[in-house]
Amino acid sequence: MSSNVKGAVLALIAFGLFSTHDVFIKTLGAIYSPIQIVFFSVLLSFPLATIMLMQDGKPGTLVPVHPWWMAVRTVGAVITGVSAFYAFSALPLTQTYAILFATPLLITVLSIPILGETVRLRRWMAVIVGLIGVMVVLRPGSTDLTLGHGAAILAAFSGAFASIVVRKIGAEERTVVMLLYPMVANFVVMGTALGFVYKPMPIEHLGMLAIISILAWIAGRVIIAAYQTGEAAIVAPMQYSQILWATAYGLIFFGETTDFYTALGAMIIIASGLYIVFRESRGGGSKNTPVLRTRSRIGTPSSLRLSGLMKSDRFRDKPRSEDD
Repeated sequence: MSSNVKGAVLALIAFGLFSTHDVFIKTLGAIYSPIQIVFFSVLLSFPLATIMLMQDGKPGTLVPVHPWWMAVRTVGAVITGVSAFYAFSALPLTQTYAILFATPLLITVLSIPILGETVRLRRWMAVIVGLIGVMVVLRPGSTDLTLGHGAAILAAFSGAFASIVVRKIGAEERTVVMLLYPMVANFVVMGTALGFVYKPMPIEHLGMLAIISILAWIAGRVIIAAYQTGEAAIVAPMQYSQILWATAYGLIFFGETTDFYTALGAMIIIASGLYIVFRESRGGGSKNTPVLRTRSRIGTPSSLRLSGLMKSDRFRDKPRSEDD
């Protein structure tokens, strides 16, 4: 098995685990506030995060090199977690994924002011096409837009913003710093708000929260291995396999069926995202590949995802032509 095939298989496994993770979120979201789900999922992730921190042998302190950028990224991560969790609980899985798949498009746009990236005509056209796909999913004027739709859009935007900040400062910040600050912020913010929304949880629901944390941890480790094994241009598109998991899980566990416009919009968004990924795979500079080199799992507020871990990746990208 070639390294690219192995990387793709590992990525498919990781995103399958993430999709299973989202089923538990949606199940609990029908009963509890996303604030409570985020709080306990982060709380139960601390032992796993501690193991990761113990393995970090890089000398230094936990004081960020770029405190203001770290603060902005942390705020974005907190907003992303709670809004994505709410979207999963309020919308069909396929709709949620279709909207969250717009994140690479938003990363492309945000790379201009934050990374100084030059986005040329072809990628602008891909972004516009992808955003049209989002409009196809939402169908404003012909369908009722809910708070869940707004939450999914907010999660896509804030997730893209937090991710692009990671791309900007990640080479200078310690991995443990990138992981710890959003995690603690989620714990403090959600813990402060917990008193307003708390409902007693039976042991089986606490067990489901533990499963959420464990699945996020395992999937995060597997996706890291995938990027270390295969080329980013091969591994990155595997995230779109989640729409297949969402279709199956939505039907099996929640009786959801995917309507024509959601399927059409999702295909448009995925096609534009794939175009951007493959265009970026032709570039070699760190600032020339903001989507390939900026990866986070939207909706995992425990921060046991890839943010800040891209320094361990091995890239084997081809030079980009000037027509991008």
